[in-house]
Amino acid sequence: MKKNLVTCLLLLSGTIWAQQASTQKNNYTAAGKKVTVYTTADSINLRLTQTDNLTFSASKQPLETEISIFVEPQKTFQTIMGIGGAITDASAEVFAKLSPVKQKEFLTAYYDKKDGIGYNIIRTNIHSCDFSSGSYTYIKEGDKSLKSFTIDHDKKYRIPLIKQALKAVGGPVTLYVSPWSPPAFMKDNKNMLKGGKLLPEYYQTWADYYVKFIKAYEKEGIPVWGLSIQNEPMATQTWESCIFTAEEERDFLKNYLGPTIRKELGDKKIIVWDHNRDLMNQRANVIFSDPEAAKYAWGMGFHWYETWAGGEPMFENVQKVHEAYPDKNLMFTEGCMEAFNAAKYQYWPTGERYGKQMINDFNNGTVGWTDWNILLDEKGGPNHVGNFCFAPIHADTKTGELIYTPSYYYIGHFSKFVQPDAKRVSSAVSRSQLLSASFINKDGKMATVVMNQSDKKVTYSLIIGIQKVSATVPAHGIQTLVY
Repeated sequence: MKKNLVTCLLLLSGTIWAQQASTQKNNYTAAGKKVTVYTTADSINLRLTQTDNLTFSASKQPLETEISIFVEPQKTFQTIMGIGGAITDASAEVFAKLSPVKQKEFLTAYYDKKDGIGYNIIRTNIHSCDFSSGSYTYIKEGDKSLKSFTIDHDKKYRIPLIKQALKAVGGPVTLYVSPWSPPAFMKDNKNMLKGGKLLPEYYQTWADYYVKFIKAYEKEGIPVWGLSIQNEPMATQTWESCIFTAEEERDFLKNYLGPTIRKELGDKKIIVWDHNRDLMNQRANVIFSDPEAAKYAWGMGFHWYETWAGGEPMFENVQKVHEAYPDKNLMFTEGCMEAFNAAKYQYWPTGERYGKQMINDFNNGTVGWTDWNILLDEKGGPNHVGNFCFAPIHADTKTGELIYTPSYYYIGHFSKFVQPDAKRVSSAVSRSQLLSASFINKDGKMATVVMNQSDKKVTYSLIIGIQKVSATVPAHGIQTLVY
Protein backbone atom coordinates (compact mmCIF):
# COMPACT_ATOMS: atom_id res chain seq x y z
CA MET A 1 0.00 0.00 0.00
CA LYS A 2 2.83 2.35 0.97
CA LYS A 3 4.68 1.50 -2.25
CA ASN A 4 1.59 2.27 -4.30
CA LEU A 5 1.17 5.59 -2.48
CA VAL A 6 4.77 6.57 -3.23
CA THR A 7 4.28 5.60 -6.88
CA CYS A 8 1.13 7.73 -7.10
CA LEU A 9 2.92 10.68 -5.50
CA LEU A 10 5.79 10.35 -7.97
CA LEU A 11 3.36 10.21 -10.89
CA LEU A 12 1.48 13.22 -9.54
CA SER A 13 4.68 15.22 -9.06
CA GLY A 14 5.70 14.30 -12.58
CA THR A 15 2.37 15.53 -13.90
CA ILE A 16 2.70 18.79 -11.98
CA TRP A 17 6.25 19.24 -13.26
CA ALA A 18 5.10 18.56 -16.82
CA GLN A 19 2.34 21.15 -16.46
CA GLN A 20 4.84 23.68 -15.11
CA ALA A 21 7.29 22.89 -17.88
CA SER A 22 4.52 23.44 -20.41
CA THR A 23 3.72 26.79 -18.87
CA GLN A 24 7.38 27.75 -18.91
CA LYS A 25 7.65 27.11 -22.68
CA ASN A 26 6.30 30.63 -23.23
CA ASN A 27 9.57 32.50 -22.60
CA TYR A 28 8.38 35.82 -23.97
CA THR A 29 10.66 38.75 -23.22
CA ALA A 30 9.97 42.37 -24.11
CA ALA A 31 13.58 43.51 -23.92
CA GLY A 32 14.48 45.37 -27.10
CA LYS A 33 11.19 44.51 -28.78
CA LYS A 34 9.72 46.97 -31.28
CA VAL A 35 6.11 48.07 -30.79
CA THR A 36 3.82 49.10 -33.64
CA VAL A 37 0.83 51.19 -32.56
CA TYR A 38 -2.44 51.31 -34.53
CA THR A 39 -5.03 53.92 -33.56
CA THR A 40 -8.68 54.72 -34.22
CA ALA A 41 -10.02 58.06 -32.96
CA ASP A 42 -12.76 60.32 -34.24
CA SER A 43 -11.26 63.57 -32.93
CA ILE A 44 -8.20 63.30 -35.15
CA ASN A 45 -9.79 61.27 -37.95
CA LEU A 46 -7.77 58.07 -37.50
CA ARG A 47 -9.13 54.69 -38.59
CA LEU A 48 -6.96 51.66 -37.82
CA THR A 49 -4.01 53.89 -38.68
CA GLN A 50 -0.40 53.09 -37.82
CA THR A 51 0.54 56.00 -35.57
CA ASP A 52 3.74 55.09 -33.79
CA ASN A 53 6.79 52.84 -33.64
CA LEU A 54 8.21 52.37 -30.15
CA THR A 55 10.88 50.27 -28.44
CA PHE A 56 10.77 48.70 -24.99
CA SER A 57 13.30 50.05 -22.52
CA ALA A 58 14.09 49.51 -18.83
CA SER A 59 11.23 50.21 -16.44
CA LYS A 60 11.35 51.50 -12.89
CA GLN A 61 8.72 51.10 -10.20
CA PRO A 62 5.60 52.89 -11.55
CA LEU A 63 4.17 55.68 -9.43
CA GLU A 64 0.57 56.11 -8.30
CA THR A 65 0.43 59.33 -10.33
CA GLU A 66 1.20 57.42 -13.55
CA ILE A 67 -1.29 55.42 -15.60
CA SER A 68 -0.02 51.95 -16.40
CA ILE A 69 -1.04 48.73 -18.11
CA PHE A 70 0.56 45.60 -16.70
CA VAL A 71 0.92 42.58 -18.98
CA GLU A 72 2.25 39.18 -17.94
CA PRO A 73 2.74 36.94 -21.01
CA GLN A 74 3.57 33.92 -18.84
CA LYS A 75 0.01 33.85 -17.49
CA THR A 76 -2.14 32.51 -20.31
CA PHE A 77 -5.84 31.74 -20.34
CA GLN A 78 -8.37 30.63 -22.98
CA THR A 79 -7.47 29.88 -26.59
CA ILE A 80 -9.17 32.26 -29.01
CA MET A 81 -11.14 30.74 -31.92
CA GLY A 82 -11.62 34.02 -33.73
CA ILE A 83 -14.00 36.87 -34.50
CA GLY A 84 -16.65 37.31 -37.17
CA GLY A 85 -20.24 38.16 -38.03
CA ALA A 86 -23.50 36.73 -39.32
CA ILE A 87 -24.33 36.21 -42.98
CA THR A 88 -28.10 36.53 -42.93
CA ASP A 89 -30.58 36.63 -45.80
CA ALA A 90 -30.58 40.42 -45.42
CA SER A 91 -26.80 40.68 -45.75
CA ALA A 92 -26.80 38.41 -48.80
CA GLU A 93 -29.65 40.26 -50.53
CA VAL A 94 -27.92 43.63 -50.05
CA PHE A 95 -24.57 42.21 -51.19
CA ALA A 96 -26.20 41.01 -54.43
CA LYS A 97 -27.18 44.61 -55.25
CA LEU A 98 -23.56 45.85 -55.12
CA SER A 99 -21.41 46.26 -58.21
CA PRO A 100 -18.66 43.65 -58.69
CA VAL A 101 -16.07 46.28 -57.65
CA LYS A 102 -17.92 47.05 -54.42
CA GLN A 103 -18.50 43.35 -53.73
CA LYS A 104 -14.76 42.77 -53.92
CA GLU A 105 -14.11 45.77 -51.68
CA PHE A 106 -16.61 44.45 -49.16
CA LEU A 107 -15.18 40.92 -49.04
CA THR A 108 -11.66 42.29 -48.68
CA ALA A 109 -12.74 44.68 -45.92
CA TYR A 110 -14.04 41.86 -43.74
CA TYR A 111 -12.13 38.72 -44.61
CA ASP A 112 -8.68 39.68 -45.89
CA LYS A 113 -6.04 39.43 -43.15
CA LYS A 114 -3.75 42.04 -44.69
CA ASP A 115 -6.04 44.60 -46.30
CA GLY A 116 -9.12 43.92 -44.17
CA ILE A 117 -9.87 42.97 -40.58
CA GLY A 118 -9.53 39.19 -40.89
CA TYR A 119 -12.92 37.74 -39.92
CA ASN A 120 -12.90 33.94 -39.58
CA ILE A 121 -16.24 33.16 -37.88
CA ILE A 122 -19.59 33.01 -39.71
CA ARG A 123 -23.03 32.51 -38.19
CA THR A 124 -26.05 31.89 -40.41
CA ASN A 125 -29.75 31.23 -39.92
CA ILE A 126 -31.65 27.96 -40.41
CA HIS A 127 -34.52 29.13 -42.66
CA SER A 128 -35.96 32.58 -41.96
CA CYS A 129 -35.26 35.07 -39.19
CA ASP A 130 -36.28 38.72 -38.81
CA PHE A 131 -33.44 39.71 -41.16
CA SER A 132 -35.07 37.91 -44.07
CA SER A 133 -37.43 39.48 -46.60
CA GLY A 134 -40.19 37.14 -45.44
CA SER A 135 -40.90 34.00 -43.42
CA TYR A 136 -40.07 30.66 -45.04
CA THR A 137 -39.00 27.11 -44.23
CA TYR A 138 -37.34 24.33 -46.23
CA ILE A 139 -40.39 22.06 -46.28
CA LYS A 140 -44.02 22.17 -47.28
CA GLU A 141 -46.19 23.16 -44.32
CA GLY A 142 -47.34 20.06 -42.47
CA ASP A 143 -44.68 17.74 -43.94
CA LYS A 144 -43.90 15.63 -40.86
CA SER A 145 -41.74 13.27 -42.93
CA LEU A 146 -39.48 16.11 -44.16
CA LYS A 147 -39.52 14.52 -47.62
CA SER A 148 -40.05 17.92 -49.26
CA PHE A 149 -36.90 19.35 -47.62
CA THR A 150 -34.84 21.59 -49.93
CA ILE A 151 -32.52 24.55 -49.42
CA ASP A 152 -33.22 25.95 -52.90
CA HIS A 153 -34.32 29.23 -51.29
CA ASP A 154 -30.78 29.86 -50.00
CA LYS A 155 -29.11 29.15 -53.34
CA LYS A 156 -30.14 32.52 -54.77
CA TYR A 157 -28.38 34.87 -52.34
CA ARG A 158 -27.10 33.40 -49.09
CA ILE A 159 -25.13 30.36 -50.22
CA PRO A 160 -23.27 32.30 -52.96
CA LEU A 161 -22.19 34.96 -50.43
CA ILE A 162 -21.09 32.37 -47.89
CA LYS A 163 -19.00 30.63 -50.55
CA GLN A 164 -17.36 33.92 -51.52
CA ALA A 165 -16.65 34.68 -47.88
CA LEU A 166 -15.04 31.27 -47.37
CA LYS A 167 -12.87 31.87 -50.41
CA ALA A 168 -11.92 35.36 -49.22
CA VAL A 169 -10.75 34.05 -45.85
CA GLY A 170 -8.49 31.56 -47.60
CA GLY A 171 -8.08 29.42 -44.49
CA PRO A 172 -10.03 27.69 -41.72
CA VAL A 173 -13.44 29.17 -40.93
CA THR A 174 -15.72 28.43 -37.98
CA LEU A 175 -19.27 28.43 -39.41
CA TYR A 176 -22.21 27.69 -37.17
CA VAL A 177 -25.97 27.74 -37.71
CA SER A 178 -28.94 28.83 -35.60
CA PRO A 179 -32.73 28.46 -35.91
CA TRP A 180 -35.18 31.22 -34.95
CA SER A 181 -38.30 29.03 -35.02
CA PRO A 182 -39.50 25.59 -36.08
CA PRO A 183 -42.13 25.49 -38.85
CA ALA A 184 -45.55 26.71 -37.70
CA PHE A 185 -47.23 23.29 -37.62
CA MET A 186 -44.64 22.02 -35.12
CA LYS A 187 -45.54 24.73 -32.56
CA ASP A 188 -48.37 25.14 -30.09
CA ASN A 189 -49.28 28.61 -31.43
CA LYS A 190 -49.22 27.40 -35.08
CA ASN A 191 -47.13 30.45 -35.97
CA MET A 192 -43.41 30.90 -36.66
CA LEU A 193 -43.67 34.37 -35.14
CA LYS A 194 -44.55 35.57 -31.64
CA GLY A 195 -42.98 32.86 -29.50
CA GLY A 196 -44.89 29.68 -28.89
CA LYS A 197 -43.34 26.32 -28.06
CA LEU A 198 -42.17 23.26 -29.95
CA LEU A 199 -44.76 20.51 -29.46
CA PRO A 200 -43.28 17.39 -27.80
CA GLU A 201 -44.48 15.14 -30.62
CA TYR A 202 -42.19 17.05 -32.99
CA TYR A 203 -39.00 16.95 -30.90
CA GLN A 204 -37.46 14.21 -33.04
CA THR A 205 -38.71 15.69 -36.30
CA TRP A 206 -37.15 19.04 -35.41
CA ALA A 207 -33.87 17.35 -34.47
CA ASP A 208 -33.87 15.62 -37.85
CA TYR A 209 -34.45 19.02 -39.52
CA TYR A 210 -31.14 20.39 -38.20
CA VAL A 211 -29.38 17.32 -39.61
CA LYS A 212 -30.96 17.75 -43.04
CA PHE A 213 -29.97 21.42 -43.11
CA ILE A 214 -26.35 20.78 -42.14
CA LYS A 215 -26.00 17.90 -44.59
CA ALA A 216 -27.50 20.02 -47.37
CA TYR A 217 -25.10 22.90 -46.70
CA GLU A 218 -22.12 20.58 -46.54
CA LYS A 219 -23.19 19.04 -49.84
CA GLU A 220 -22.88 22.59 -51.23
CA GLY A 221 -19.27 22.68 -50.05
CA ILE A 222 -19.95 24.73 -46.91
CA PRO A 223 -18.38 23.05 -43.85
CA VAL A 224 -20.52 23.46 -40.72
CA TRP A 225 -18.60 23.50 -37.43
CA GLY A 226 -21.61 23.50 -35.15
CA LEU A 227 -25.03 24.84 -34.22
CA SER A 228 -26.93 26.58 -31.49
CA ILE A 229 -30.16 25.00 -30.29
CA GLN A 230 -32.41 28.07 -30.45
CA ASN A 231 -31.86 31.78 -30.97
CA GLU A 232 -33.07 33.72 -27.89
CA PRO A 233 -35.14 30.92 -26.30
CA MET A 234 -36.73 33.17 -23.65
CA ALA A 235 -37.91 35.99 -25.96
CA THR A 236 -41.40 36.21 -27.46
CA GLN A 237 -40.64 38.38 -30.47
CA THR A 238 -42.81 39.85 -33.23
CA TRP A 239 -40.56 37.87 -35.59
CA GLU A 240 -39.55 34.19 -35.71
CA SER A 241 -39.13 32.98 -32.14
CA CYS A 242 -39.68 29.92 -29.96
CA ILE A 243 -39.60 29.51 -26.19
CA PHE A 244 -37.59 26.84 -24.37
CA THR A 245 -37.33 26.87 -20.59
CA ALA A 246 -33.98 25.71 -19.23
CA GLU A 247 -35.46 22.29 -18.47
CA GLU A 248 -37.03 22.01 -21.92
CA GLU A 249 -33.79 22.92 -23.67
CA ARG A 250 -31.89 20.46 -21.45
CA ASP A 251 -34.27 17.60 -22.24
CA PHE A 252 -34.44 18.38 -25.97
CA LEU A 253 -30.63 18.36 -26.08
CA LYS A 254 -30.27 15.26 -23.93
CA ASN A 255 -32.96 13.06 -25.45
CA TYR A 256 -33.27 14.23 -29.05
CA LEU A 257 -30.88 16.76 -30.59
CA GLY A 258 -27.65 15.59 -28.96
CA PRO A 259 -28.01 11.89 -29.79
CA THR A 260 -29.32 12.68 -33.29
CA ILE A 261 -26.47 15.05 -34.15
CA ARG A 262 -23.86 12.65 -32.81
CA LYS A 263 -25.31 9.67 -34.68
CA GLU A 264 -25.82 11.44 -38.01
CA LEU A 265 -23.05 14.07 -38.05
CA GLY A 266 -20.43 13.06 -35.51
CA ASP A 267 -18.67 15.73 -33.52
CA LYS A 268 -20.56 18.88 -34.47
CA LYS A 269 -20.41 21.41 -31.64
CA ILE A 270 -23.68 22.26 -29.92
CA ILE A 271 -24.15 25.67 -28.28
CA VAL A 272 -26.84 26.15 -25.63
CA TRP A 273 -28.71 29.32 -24.57
CA ASP A 274 -27.78 31.80 -27.38
CA HIS A 275 -29.48 34.62 -25.48
CA ASN A 276 -28.58 37.48 -23.13
CA ARG A 277 -26.19 37.53 -20.19
CA ASP A 278 -28.93 38.13 -17.60
CA LEU A 279 -30.26 34.56 -17.35
CA MET A 280 -27.20 32.68 -18.63
CA ASN A 281 -26.13 31.44 -15.19
CA GLN A 282 -29.46 29.75 -14.50
CA ARG A 283 -29.40 28.12 -17.94
CA ALA A 284 -25.85 26.91 -17.36
CA ASN A 285 -26.74 25.48 -13.95
CA VAL A 286 -29.68 23.49 -15.32
CA ILE A 287 -28.00 22.11 -18.44
CA PHE A 288 -24.35 21.75 -17.43
CA SER A 289 -25.19 20.17 -14.06
CA ASP A 290 -26.92 17.30 -15.87
CA PRO A 291 -24.13 14.98 -17.08
CA GLU A 292 -26.30 13.35 -19.75
CA ALA A 293 -27.17 16.73 -21.27
CA ALA A 294 -23.79 18.37 -20.65
CA LYS A 295 -21.91 15.71 -22.60
CA TYR A 296 -23.53 16.98 -25.80
CA ALA A 297 -22.89 20.69 -25.09
CA TRP A 298 -19.69 22.27 -26.40
CA GLY A 299 -20.53 25.43 -24.53
CA MET A 300 -22.80 28.43 -24.18
CA GLY A 301 -23.61 31.31 -26.52
CA PHE A 302 -24.72 34.72 -25.31
CA HIS A 303 -25.94 38.11 -26.59
CA TRP A 304 -25.60 41.65 -25.22
CA TYR A 305 -29.21 42.90 -25.19
CA GLU A 306 -29.87 42.44 -21.45
CA THR A 307 -29.85 46.24 -21.14
CA TRP A 308 -33.31 46.39 -22.83
CA ALA A 309 -34.87 46.25 -19.35
CA GLY A 310 -32.57 48.92 -17.90
CA GLY A 311 -29.23 48.63 -16.14
CA GLU A 312 -25.72 47.95 -17.35
CA PRO A 313 -24.27 44.99 -19.29
CA MET A 314 -23.89 41.97 -17.00
CA PHE A 315 -20.29 41.16 -17.89
CA GLU A 316 -19.64 39.42 -14.58
CA ASN A 317 -22.22 36.73 -15.42
CA VAL A 318 -19.95 35.54 -18.23
CA GLN A 319 -17.08 35.21 -15.79
CA LYS A 320 -19.28 33.35 -13.30
CA VAL A 321 -20.33 30.76 -15.87
CA HIS A 322 -16.69 30.34 -16.86
CA GLU A 323 -15.72 29.97 -13.19
CA ALA A 324 -18.46 27.43 -12.46
CA TYR A 325 -18.06 25.35 -15.65
CA PRO A 326 -14.46 25.82 -16.86
CA ASP A 327 -14.74 22.80 -19.17
CA LYS A 328 -17.46 24.52 -21.21
CA ASN A 329 -16.68 27.16 -23.82
CA LEU A 330 -18.20 30.63 -24.07
CA MET A 331 -19.07 32.23 -27.41
CA PHE A 332 -20.54 35.67 -28.00
CA THR A 333 -23.12 34.86 -30.66
CA GLU A 334 -24.90 38.16 -31.39
CA GLY A 335 -24.87 41.89 -30.78
CA CYS A 336 -25.77 44.99 -32.77
CA MET A 337 -26.73 48.63 -32.33
CA GLU A 338 -30.52 48.63 -32.32
CA ALA A 339 -32.98 51.23 -33.68
CA PHE A 340 -31.50 52.23 -37.04
CA ASN A 341 -31.18 55.92 -37.84
CA ALA A 342 -29.12 56.96 -40.87
CA ALA A 343 -28.15 60.20 -39.11
CA LYS A 344 -26.16 58.06 -36.66
CA TYR A 345 -23.96 56.18 -39.13
CA GLN A 346 -20.88 57.79 -37.54
CA TYR A 347 -22.19 57.94 -33.97
CA TRP A 348 -18.98 57.27 -32.04
CA PRO A 349 -20.48 55.61 -28.93
CA THR A 350 -21.54 52.74 -31.21
CA GLY A 351 -17.90 51.83 -31.71
CA GLU A 352 -17.14 52.32 -28.03
CA ARG A 353 -19.96 49.96 -27.13
CA TYR A 354 -18.25 47.27 -29.21
CA GLY A 355 -14.84 47.95 -27.71
CA LYS A 356 -16.08 47.79 -24.12
CA GLN A 357 -18.10 44.63 -24.75
CA MET A 358 -15.27 42.80 -26.51
CA ILE A 359 -12.64 43.65 -23.91
CA ASN A 360 -14.87 42.53 -21.06
CA ASP A 361 -16.08 39.37 -22.80
CA PHE A 362 -12.58 38.21 -23.69
CA ASN A 363 -11.26 39.07 -20.22
CA ASN A 364 -14.08 36.96 -18.75
CA GLY A 365 -13.22 33.82 -20.70
CA THR A 366 -14.95 34.12 -24.09
CA VAL A 367 -13.24 32.14 -26.88
CA GLY A 368 -15.06 33.53 -29.93
CA TRP A 369 -16.98 36.72 -30.73
CA THR A 370 -19.68 36.97 -33.43
CA ASP A 371 -21.29 40.24 -34.49
CA TRP A 372 -24.78 40.27 -36.03
CA ASN A 373 -25.42 41.21 -39.72
CA ILE A 374 -22.23 41.90 -41.67
CA LEU A 375 -24.10 44.14 -44.12
CA LEU A 376 -27.41 46.03 -44.20
CA ASP A 377 -28.92 48.63 -46.53
CA GLU A 378 -29.60 52.35 -46.11
CA LYS A 379 -32.76 51.54 -44.13
CA GLY A 380 -31.11 49.11 -41.70
CA GLY A 381 -32.66 46.09 -43.40
CA PRO A 382 -34.21 44.33 -45.18
CA ASN A 383 -36.25 43.08 -42.21
CA HIS A 384 -39.75 41.70 -42.69
CA VAL A 385 -41.06 42.95 -39.32
CA GLY A 386 -39.44 46.40 -39.29
CA ASN A 387 -36.77 45.55 -36.70
CA PHE A 388 -34.16 47.73 -38.44
CA CYS A 389 -30.65 47.84 -36.94
CA PHE A 390 -27.08 48.95 -37.60
CA ALA A 391 -24.29 46.84 -39.08
CA PRO A 392 -20.56 47.63 -39.15
CA ILE A 393 -20.91 48.24 -42.89
CA HIS A 394 -23.98 49.55 -44.71
CA ALA A 395 -24.61 49.78 -48.43
CA ASP A 396 -26.54 52.67 -49.92
CA THR A 397 -28.32 50.72 -52.63
CA LYS A 398 -29.29 53.99 -54.37
CA THR A 399 -25.71 55.19 -54.82
CA GLY A 400 -23.92 51.82 -54.63
CA GLU A 401 -21.52 53.12 -51.97
CA LEU A 402 -20.35 51.33 -48.83
CA ILE A 403 -20.55 53.13 -45.48
CA TYR A 404 -18.11 52.07 -42.78
CA THR A 405 -19.34 52.77 -39.25
CA PRO A 406 -17.19 53.14 -36.08
CA SER A 407 -18.02 49.58 -35.01
CA TYR A 408 -16.16 48.18 -38.04
CA TYR A 409 -12.93 49.79 -36.86
CA TYR A 410 -13.39 48.93 -33.19
CA ILE A 411 -13.97 45.26 -34.05
CA GLY A 412 -10.95 45.43 -36.35
CA HIS A 413 -8.68 46.39 -33.47
CA PHE A 414 -9.22 42.82 -32.25
CA SER A 415 -9.92 40.73 -35.35
CA LYS A 416 -7.02 42.09 -37.42
CA PHE A 417 -4.37 41.46 -34.78
CA VAL A 418 -5.63 38.55 -32.62
CA GLN A 419 -5.19 35.43 -34.72
CA PRO A 420 -7.04 32.11 -34.34
CA ASP A 421 -5.36 29.95 -31.66
CA ALA A 422 -4.00 33.01 -29.86
CA LYS A 423 -4.17 32.85 -26.08
CA ARG A 424 -5.38 35.62 -23.85
CA VAL A 425 -2.75 36.69 -21.34
CA SER A 426 -2.90 38.58 -18.07
CA SER A 427 -3.53 42.31 -18.60
CA ALA A 428 -4.58 44.93 -16.05
CA VAL A 429 -4.86 48.73 -15.92
CA SER A 430 -4.15 51.07 -13.02
CA ARG A 431 -6.86 53.65 -13.77
CA SER A 432 -10.48 53.38 -14.88
CA GLN A 433 -10.06 55.72 -17.86
CA LEU A 434 -8.57 52.77 -19.75
CA LEU A 435 -9.75 49.27 -20.60
CA SER A 436 -7.34 46.65 -21.88
CA ALA A 437 -7.03 43.06 -23.08
CA SER A 438 -3.88 41.27 -24.23
CA PHE A 439 -3.19 38.21 -26.37
CA ILE A 440 -0.21 36.19 -27.56
CA ASN A 441 -0.44 34.77 -31.07
CA LYS A 442 0.97 31.41 -32.14
CA ASP A 443 3.87 33.17 -33.86
CA GLY A 444 4.89 34.65 -30.50
CA LYS A 445 3.73 38.20 -31.28
CA MET A 446 1.73 40.00 -28.63
CA ALA A 447 -1.29 42.25 -29.21
CA THR A 448 -2.57 44.57 -26.48
CA VAL A 449 -5.82 46.46 -27.07
CA VAL A 450 -6.18 49.73 -25.15
CA MET A 451 -9.42 51.72 -25.07
CA ASN A 452 -9.74 55.24 -23.67
CA GLN A 453 -13.20 55.89 -22.22
CA SER A 454 -12.44 59.45 -21.12
CA ASP A 455 -12.83 62.91 -22.67
CA LYS A 456 -9.07 63.59 -22.54
CA LYS A 457 -6.07 61.97 -24.16
CA VAL A 458 -4.22 59.60 -21.84
CA THR A 459 -0.49 58.93 -21.72
CA TYR A 460 0.23 55.51 -20.26
CA SER A 461 3.06 53.02 -19.78
CA LEU A 462 2.76 49.45 -21.05
CA ILE A 463 4.84 47.44 -18.58
CA ILE A 464 6.05 43.86 -19.00
CA GLY A 465 8.29 42.79 -16.16
CA ILE A 466 11.14 45.32 -16.05
CA GLN A 467 10.47 46.66 -19.55
CA LYS A 468 8.10 49.40 -20.66
CA VAL A 469 7.00 51.66 -23.50
CA SER A 470 5.04 54.88 -23.17
CA ALA A 471 2.18 55.76 -25.53
CA THR A 472 -0.67 58.24 -25.79
CA VAL A 473 -4.22 57.25 -26.72
CA PRO A 474 -6.58 60.04 -27.88
CA ALA A 475 -9.82 60.85 -26.08
CA HIS A 476 -12.47 58.23 -26.88
CA GLY A 477 -9.92 56.35 -28.96
CA ILE A 478 -8.77 52.75 -29.22
CA GLN A 479 -5.31 51.36 -29.94
CA THR A 480 -3.73 48.00 -30.64
CA LEU A 481 -0.07 47.62 -29.75
CA VAL A 482 1.68 44.79 -31.61
CA TYR A 483 5.07 43.66 -30.27
